[in-house]
Amino acid sequence: MNTIVDILASAGLWAAVLRIATPLILGTLGALLSERSGVLNLGIEGIMTFGAMVGWLAVFNGADLWTGLLVAALGGAVFGALHALLTVTLGLSQHVSGLGVTLFASSFAYYVFRLMVPVSGSPPTVEPFQPISIPGFSDLPFIGSAFFTQTAPTYLAIVLALVLAYVLAKTPLGLAIRMAGENPHAAEAQGVNPMVMRYGAVIAGSALMGVGGAFLTLSAFNSFFPTMVQGRGWICIALVVFASWRPERALFGALLFAFFDGFQLRLQTALDGAVPYQIFLMIPYILSIAALAVMARRARVPQALMQPYRRGER
Repeated sequence: MNTIVDILASAGLWAAVLRIATPLILGTLGALLSERSGVLNLGIEGIMTFGAMVGWLAVFNGADLWTGLLVAALGGAVFGALHALLTVTLGLSQHVSGLGVTLFASSFAYYVFRLMVPVSGSPPTVEPFQPISIPGFSDLPFIGSAFFTQTAPTYLAIVLALVLAYVLAKTPLGLAIRMAGENPHAAEAQGVNPMVMRYGAVIAGSALMGVGGAFLTLSAFNSFFPTMVQGRGWICIALVVFASWRPERALFGALLFAFFDGFQLRLQTALDGAVPYQIFLMIPYILSIAALAVMARRARVPQALMQPYRRGER
């Protein structure tokens, strides 16, 4: 019990929670935005991998870190446009298209990486984002080192979650996106083009996914390897359901999963092999599944999610 209390009282745990949560926040926001418009994007795992690669590659070739994030966003947007073309314009299966995008983006990322970067014993590195100390806050006991010594993309992810929550709930644009995902024919009757809304939401959401991947190579780590996303994209899909398609709940869900993950890592170290490490690796997923099972019972799915839209058809 003392070990658990010591871990929970550690500022390092809570600082790690924000770091671990950042790519999940960005990926979940991207998936949520796409789904609120009526399009399921299972290409997230591949898009995050591609974003991680092209963002890192841009910085490796001399670009600054913010340009690297922008390149990752553009790379994600390109694959979002491909997914939108297949699902919105052509009306193909969103499941099949998304899985195809994941396979294509992941494989293409590895191909480009091997083509552009010389093979060596250890992967080359870049200088990543450094933690930012916020005057007046970073020096606060416990809270300062836990929450106010993060890198810029972490603060950006939290701000984007709050902005997206406001846009979807309080603005005409947000209403148009929600109408496209709930009843596109009613949206059309009000002068909203559901296909434009879906295209925009899928492309913008995929750009966020790309930035989420780039966080891994430009902030959390300083190099790229093909398996570094490690299923975070699929976790984001589950977090959207956990959040009931609401950005503020998505932020909480990402932080909750990150807490489970950060806690098990420290507990594993504290017990020093007394329990098989596989048990610890299971903890965040088991607890997340339990939380998802509870929250999903009350989740309200967008009514037109995964339903192709054809103008004039009902």
